[in-house]
Amino acid sequence: MNVDAAAWDALRLSLWVACWATVLAIPLALWVAWLLARKEFWGKSALNALVHLPLVLPPVVTGYLLLTLFGRTGPLGRALESIGLSVAFHWTGAVIAALVMGFPLMVRAMRLAIEAVDPKLEEAAATLGAPRWAVFGRVTLPLIAPGILAGAVMGFAKAMGEFGATITFVANIPGQTQTLPSAIWSALQIPGGEGQAIAMVVMACIVALGAVVLSEALARRVAAKISGA
Repeated sequence: MNVDAAAWDALRLSLWVACWATVLAIPLALWVAWLLARKEFWGKSALNALVHLPLVLPPVVTGYLLLTLFGRTGPLGRALESIGLSVAFHWTGAVIAALVMGFPLMVRAMRLAIEAVDPKLEEAAATLGAPRWAVFGRVTLPLIAPGILAGAVMGFAKAMGEFGATITFVANIPGQTQTLPSAIWSALQIPGGEGQAIAMVVMACIVALGAVVLSEALARRVAAKISGA
């Protein structure tokens, strides 16, 4: 299997983008999941719809909206430019695109985990005088850890495979914004590039399989610790 330097660069960039998108999304996804699972407030349905919007919108539309907001002439783009941070046509923009596309999957997994926890357990801890943050950290968080892990893996996998929103928002610049899916697409546009595309597809499958195996191993360890606690 012949893999050139550009393919390795695309793989490294995809891993870098996916890791950053996952790490940055976890706290926000957990907070939103907790709000949707535990709180009743005006606009909850609107928030739920907004969170899941990237799942139903065409990825190209999501990418265009990101470009409109974060582009150099967009409101958020101008604000970021004023502090010296550029995201459009930059790898940081690929992180934002991957985060937005994977966010709904992360929130859904975490929300289901939170809803599976009996609120009476949290109420019992609160009646013993534990502050709210302690109840969440010592009771809720350990119980929903497998759900957080599942959400993180789903978000990472989505980030690794994201194509439409990314290529619309940050283009397909080799060495800068060309992720593995973009590199595969580019290889298929070149006569005789099928072999290179197949090699990169194999790379993507190996990474995806590795992520699944790792998540299963970590989930078993977390479950063992919870059951032994």
